[in-house]
Amino acid sequence: MADNQRSLVIIKPDAVQRGLTGEILARYERRGLRIVALKLEVVSRETAERHYAEHEGKPFFAGLVDYITSSPSVVLILEGPDAIGVVRTMNGATRPAEAVPGTIRGDFGLTVGRNLVHASDSVESAAREVGIFFDADAALVYQRAIDPWIVEA
Repeated sequence: MADNQRSLVIIKPDAVQRGLTGEILARYERRGLRIVALKLEVVSRETAERHYAEHEGKPFFAGLVDYITSSPSVVLILEGPDAIGVVRTMNGATRPAEAVPGTIRGDFGLTVGRNLVHASDSVESAAREVGIFFDADAALVYQRAIDPWIVEA
């Protein structure tokens, strides 16, 4: 059986403003991923700077921070087998022009600066990012009645 993982996902301000939150969440759930934490918030500048710390000093850093703090985002933790890779595949290439149809960015995005969603890129970054946006006890542990139909025991 594949490793059970958690990934931080941010449904960014452009997706929220365009009314795509429900569609994006539904895609993750239909795939079989479990939402274990979810909130709607305007990301604070301090949180945004911590989240994007690896880009500090780059020419686009200020724009990233300004954008993610400009309007509400939906921040969530998804859980499931190989969740990190599955979510990144579902999201599509960072540059929407390179994202294949059927992915979130391939279906709804046009530019890299408005690419709708963020997802953790490794187990290590997931742990770091979850810790930035959620308290240690925020993620729920629960089973769904459909889980045995999605994942082999």
